[in-house]
Amino acid sequence: MTTWSEFTAQAPKIATIFERRHRATGNLCMLATLRADGSPRISPVEPRIFEGMLVIAGMPNTTKFKDLARDPRFCLHTATVDTMVGDGDAKLFGTVTDLPDREVHRRFAQDLFEESGFDIRGEEFDHFYVAELTGASTVEVGDDTLHITIWKPGEGERVVER
Repeated sequence: MTTWSEFTAQAPKIATIFERRHRATGNLCMLATLRADGSPRISPVEPRIFEGMLVIAGMPNTTKFKDLARDPRFCLHTATVDTMVGDGDAKLFGTVTDLPDREVHRRFAQDLFEESGFDIRGEEFDHFYVAELTGASTVEVGDDTLHITIWKPGEGERVVER
């Protein structure tokens, strides 16, 4: 498994596209999880990059977090409305670990408040999921060619053109 910091070192192109698309959508991504019956669930989420970690946290008692508590596998896709994918798009694959460190939670809440004004300081997190990545990919269109960049831990980035 690969942390966010390790991922950005191993897959800088994919990380750059993910971060650019993440910012462009106000941090909105689509999170795929697995329901109890094994069928997929797609949910909006606003992951944050914090202290070298990709954090997936949010409103308590949501079904997406219940899914992750039961089965930690996920796919995270940058939201887009551009069918031509002019700014690229990115997908991250992996698992999450629930991090119970209240000091990290406190710093996270303070950082969120300073950046956005959203105040959850002093509140307890139902779940504070940290992503460990097992794969990633991006799609970019250029010169009538589809450029797909793929990454797996230990293999570096490779580009497939179609």
